[in-house]
Amino acid sequence: MASLLLDLRHAVRVLVRNPGVTLVAIFTLALGIGATTAVFSVVHGVLLRPLPYPAPDRLMAIWEVNDRGTYSRLADPNFNDFRDRNRTFGAMAKYAAGMVSVVGAGEPTRETIAQVTRDFFKILGVQPSLGRSFSADDARLGAAPAVIVSHQYWAQSLGSAASLSAFRLRIQGLVYQVVGVMPAGFQFPARADLWVPAELDAENTSRTSHNYLAIGRLREGMSVAQATADLSAIARDIVRQSPEQGSYLLTDAATVPLQTSLTGRVSSTLYILLSAVFFLLLVACANVTNLLLAQAAARQREIAIRHALGAGPGRLVRQFVAEALVLLTASSLMGLVIASLGTSALISLAPANLPRLDDVSMNRAVLAFAMGLSALVAVALGLVTAARAARREPRAILVDARGQAGGASPRAGRIIVAAQVAITLVLLIGAALLGRSFMRVLAVDPGFQTQGLVAMDLAVPHSDDPSARTRLSPFYADVLDRLLAIPGVEDVAAASAVPMDGGLPDGLFAVISPEDAPRAMDELRVLFQRKDRLGTADYCAVSQAYFRALGIPLVRGRVFDDRDAPAAPHVAVISESLARSRWPGADPIGRTIEFGNMDGDLRPLTIVGVVGDTHEYGPEQPPRPTVYVDLLQRPGFSATVVIRSGADLRATIAAARGVLREVAPDVPPRFRTFAQIYSAALGARYFNLTLVAAFAGTALALAVAGIYGVMAYSVTRRRREIGVRVALGASPGDVRRMILGQGLATTAAGVAAGLLGALGLTRTLESLLFGVTPTDPPTFAVTITALAAVAALACYVPARRATRADPVEALRRE
Repeated sequence: MASLLLDLRHAVRVLVRNPGVTLVAIFTLALGIGATTAVFSVVHGVLLRPLPYPAPDRLMAIWEVNDRGTYSRLADPNFNDFRDRNRTFGAMAKYAAGMVSVVGAGEPTRETIAQVTRDFFKILGVQPSLGRSFSADDARLGAAPAVIVSHQYWAQSLGSAASLSAFRLRIQGLVYQVVGVMPAGFQFPARADLWVPAELDAENTSRTSHNYLAIGRLREGMSVAQATADLSAIARDIVRQSPEQGSYLLTDAATVPLQTSLTGRVSSTLYILLSAVFFLLLVACANVTNLLLAQAAARQREIAIRHALGAGPGRLVRQFVAEALVLLTASSLMGLVIASLGTSALISLAPANLPRLDDVSMNRAVLAFAMGLSALVAVALGLVTAARAARREPRAILVDARGQAGGASPRAGRIIVAAQVAITLVLLIGAALLGRSFMRVLAVDPGFQTQGLVAMDLAVPHSDDPSARTRLSPFYADVLDRLLAIPGVEDVAAASAVPMDGGLPDGLFAVISPEDAPRAMDELRVLFQRKDRLGTADYCAVSQAYFRALGIPLVRGRVFDDRDAPAAPHVAVISESLARSRWPGADPIGRTIEFGNMDGDLRPLTIVGVVGDTHEYGPEQPPRPTVYVDLLQRPGFSATVVIRSGADLRATIAAARGVLREVAPDVPPRFRTFAQIYSAALGARYFNLTLVAAFAGTALALAVAGIYGVMAYSVTRRRREIGVRVALGASPGDVRRMILGQGLATTAAGVAAGLLGALGLTRTLESLLFGVTPTDPPTFAVTITALAAVAALACYVPARRATRADPVEALRRE
């Protein structure tokens, strides 16, 4: 122990004697360790940290699988069959989430509500911390409505009241009694603040209406494979017995661990980002290794004397490791500060749909990772430095009167620099590919305009009273008229959903003649057995001015107008992609379709127009066939109002808020600009590009510093040799070309290695790219040229300094 303390004290003295080198090394390593730890904190919180429920490995997500192999939500009858007939799950529950208006706890608010079946909380192994869970009486059709609230909602809206009996909330037209409060931190599904029994609503008897997600807890001893086989057998039996047809009928079932289901779509992206930041750490370590090798070279006489006085190789190795540990201790402390700041920055930059973001933190596992990483780097640096320092014969160093027999191996320094260049090139090419892909995405015409548009989301209180739905059309018409009167407003429209905001519901429609129109849902199901008359499309209800407000062009026919009153025959406008796919080479105008399975309205729809396609799911996703219906003919209880304004959008939002407060004080709006909606759709791409570009830029700066440092050290070490060459007739150009040639040769070796690495590694980016191949030649060529140019500049400065060597001084020393 005393010997270790002695080594550490000596290490501190050695590092303090060279404050410049020490501070550069500390900051470089702190940057690498901090960045790596910050990204690992996200990977750990999202992917590696177990779900905060008992036995989380037995929690499963349950999916239907259609004939295209796509996973989908469950239809009510299919869920019931899975729940009642399986032999591998202890319990199953279904759930669905959405936004609603809530009145009764102060100002009306918009909250995320989850409809859940009775065993939902039992499956997750979590019960209310105050009050009770849903009882059997709560979970029956027609029961007195009960609601459980989140700890956050309880604290913010109910004042953390110890008694819940006095609290009633009006949600979607019904008054709910608050019966329980969930523990702090519980929010499943994501961002849910309210939970109500799904059994309060009548079930949809169609096997092609996919409304619910489902979870289950495996019985003890059951595997995922056994559960999948169990549900697959039930699914095949459903298919044999069901009269319904089409691609929306399940063909199989899938069982996926719940954690994988929640995070699977982002796992590859996060691991790619973690790999990128590890590359940055390697570049930082290479930089510091060169610094330490140069410092060790300057201490070779000291090392030789210590060896002559009896210090063995093990003793010298221990000393260098001690110096690296001291260096890494300081770097780790600074790195933790950088990691903490970096984690906060990553959380703020992360796209809104990144799952489990609330679980990201600098917890013990992340700190253990940082400490383990620092220790590993310290030992590696110490061993490398000690191995290089011990390679020279101590006697040869001591007999060299000038103390110059030793020195850091030029070859070792060049190898390390070449490795830096190679790793940096891989990062730069990755960043360039993501950047080029991002530009390709931005170049895609989304099919609608984004500037000068505001979206106002509304959730009108729901009611099963038939007269409530008839009142929706005049309500929307009144709101639109009042908003249009706001100064600066040019157009106002409403829609059940807007592009790039989560997508539209989709389903089967049938091509019919007017006399074939079904009068009941049973007749519609019979109609859906005719495959030759079926089509699939997204479904969207919009008002008259919608296409004009968003700049969606009319291709042929007409859009909705005053002829399409609520009592008039119902009409539809379809997208260009639907016209091409369902009626290729024919005119769909005047055709009649039945799409009543989407909203329960069985009145047939006559197609009156065709409009341009929009990219509903983001610019990189192809347009989907869409059927638009008139919102005033088929209104729903939720809508997004679109306001086009030539005035300042903040002033327009304030005025629109005032209008809605007058018309519907119990309907709290949510405002966003279309530019924000569009940016959110690109959030994941922007996040990936920002991080990889930051890592690549930092790696480039470190690599350039490494090239410059090695070349400058080489010039200093060879000053006498250069002076002799000049004395023997070498011109400044000869000297400059010699030094530049060595530097560029090192760079070329690094570029060659990096090119081979990039050709293999960039293929992992394929799922993140759009319109660009992982081996895109222009991207590779431009990146390599840019890196070579920067490296040449880094070599030029030391080469120019080399031409100033004094031949007289060199000859005098010889």
